[in-house]
Amino acid sequence: MPRKPFVPGAAVVVAAALAAGLTGCTGSSSPDGDAADAKSGGAATSSPAAEPGRYQTLPEACGLPSRGVIRRMLPGDGQPLSDTEAQKVYGGQADITYDTDRRVGCRWTRETTAGTRHLGLDIQRVVSYDSAVSDDDKAQAIYGKKELAAQIPPGGAGAPSPAAPPPSASASASKDKEKGEGVVTNDATDKSTTGKSSADAKGKAPSGSPSQKSDPSADPSTDPSGSTAPRVLDDLGDAAFLNDKLVTADSGVHRDVTVVFRTSNVIVKITYDQWSTDKAMLPDSQELQDKARSLATELSDSLSE
Repeated sequence: MPRKPFVPGAAVVVAAALAAGLTGCTGSSSPDGDAADAKSGGAATSSPAAEPGRYQTLPEACGLPSRGVIRRMLPGDGQPLSDTEAQKVYGGQADITYDTDRRVGCRWTRETTAGTRHLGLDIQRVVSYDSAVSDDDKAQAIYGKKELAAQIPPGGAGAPSPAAPPPSASASASKDKEKGEGVVTNDATDKSTTGKSSADAKGKAPSGSPSQKSDPSADPSTDPSGSTAPRVLDDLGDAAFLNDKLVTADSGVHRDVTVVFRTSNVIVKITYDQWSTDKAMLPDSQELQDKARSLATELSDSLSE
């Protein structure tokens, strides 16, 4: 059988037709007929990563407050301190943490014949591992939980519950006192808190201290203006609140003042309490609050530098 002649032009036409067909299939996969443009447009619409917080490290906690502020917050009883004693009292004791770029803290204590004062500082740097949530937003969420747990009245000052516990709680309070446990008397929204450990309670109050009626004017719950009541602070950091609780126990009475504030992705907590050996002499709420707020303002300014 004779072979058909080969025509080069026909092969060129077939190749061109196949090329045109492939091009048409590729173009139809994109709504606008341009696959490259469609891919580029998809990348442009993706959400940008959230911005990191302002702080990437933390300062050394014990050295952050000025020595003058620490001296005012831990007053003595007229007895001078030796250089070694002064360094121990005012130098503070650093908290043990596993990552000093994420959390640091320090504690100060001074015992006197009239009682004991404790000062605590805790600084936390918040990092969000969610690319859609910034460090600041994550820090604000953590701060918000702390404010909610403290049950601070929203929008400003507010009065906590009356100092006297309700009648239904009298029996429970009596049992707590028999066990040597402390009872929060000015903030019923918080759970009853246990007193200090026996080691901490030593030297704070003699076992035979008289039990007398305390001056109600020293209790934030009786402050009609709300100037010393637990409240939100509008002039400190990005957000802040102050809490004030009065706790009584067989070993004595103590007032606990807490100031918490947030600046960018850092949360600072100051705890300041004073034990009184005389139950008739309550620690002054205004004094403790003023000193705690003074320290908070200094720390906020130092962190902002």
